[in-house]
Amino acid sequence: MNICVYCSSSDGVAPVFFTAADTLGRLIAQRGDTLIYGGAGIGLMGALARAVKSGGGRVIGVMPQRLAAEPITFAEADEFVVTRDMRERKARMEELADAFLVLPGGFGTLEELTEILTLRQLREHTKPVVLLNIQGFYEPLIALFEHYYRGGFAKPWRDLYAVSEDVESALTYLDAYEPVLPPRKWIGLEEVLG
Repeated sequence: MNICVYCSSSDGVAPVFFTAADTLGRLIAQRGDTLIYGGAGIGLMGALARAVKSGGGRVIGVMPQRLAAEPITFAEADEFVVTRDMRERKARMEELADAFLVLPGGFGTLEELTEILTLRQLREHTKPVVLLNIQGFYEPLIALFEHYYRGGFAKPWRDLYAVSEDVESALTYLDAYEPVLPPRKWIGLEEVLG
């Protein structure tokens, strides 16, 4: 399985998140899966990629050319894809991936997550998306999603994504995942169209 992982490139986050990235990387390697990720050798990205490689696993990094010119790339990647820009990077990662796991991250991780959820909602793909809610990191975001549902801004189809408290349960979810189509996105459109 090609597992795309979105996560932070910051070295300044709490050690518990590095532990989760390391655990995920080791398990990806043990399972014989391939890591698809943003290509950095720093932050959680770097910890994840190093753990996959140290376990004998395969790593594919995908990075836009402007960032690839910086000294932040993971030189030990088995394959390194350089794209024109961030938009092409996300499209390439989506194309390569069979599943998406989301470790804690900042604005870039949030943007990747919301795009992949939007594409799932629009039935552009049926791949699993799992938030790794390490130490409750994603609780505020999950609460925001619930706010959307209550306000009628999104259909309350919580199967759009899964939430796992640890790496092991996230991988168990991926193994048991059966693709299903979400309901039509547009609330009230069914009544209009008959």
